[in-house]
Amino acid sequence: MDTGPGPSVVLITGVMAAGKSTVAQLLAERLPRAAHVRGDLFRRMLVSGREELMPGETAEVRAQLELRYRLSALVADEYVRDGWTAVVQDIVLGEDLTRYVARVRARPLYVVVLAPSTAAVRDREAARPKTGYGAWTVEALDRDLREGAPRIGLTLDTSRQTPQETVAAILAGLPEARIRTD
Repeated sequence: MDTGPGPSVVLITGVMAAGKSTVAQLLAERLPRAAHVRGDLFRRMLVSGREELMPGETAEVRAQLELRYRLSALVADEYVRDGWTAVVQDIVLGEDLTRYVARVRARPLYVVVLAPSTAAVRDREAARPKTGYGAWTVEALDRDLREGAPRIGLTLDTSRQTPQETVAAILAGLPEARIRTD
């Protein structure tokens, strides 16, 4: 078990099948006092009236996505307030990343972007039991990740890394991942 960053928020983001869930869980397990905050859980809590995020989003889809991000940021802040490291895992791309960072009040805040190649993502998507892409393409989300998001935090090309190697790279790269507010 690593000593880790102490009470803080670590946001793990990337496209679908980038390895966010696995890496976030392993990272939380390596830390002495950590919670794994799964952003998609807040989407799944919407039982009726939920609209799925599709290309060309509607106002309702945007409102539900904003709610999801607000809830996960609030939960992360509360874990930190109680002395935990909150490892938040979600797809937060483009300008949503800037807004998400502003929502999190707790500091320190670390942002880690998992950015495997599109070929690696396609292979991972094919190998997993659930499918996430549907109307989306790997290339479109990858473009949003690489071109639409601000360059903040630590970006890792995890194409050839095991999840354990990615966690080790995150722990080693925490100084680079830290979001500065000064």
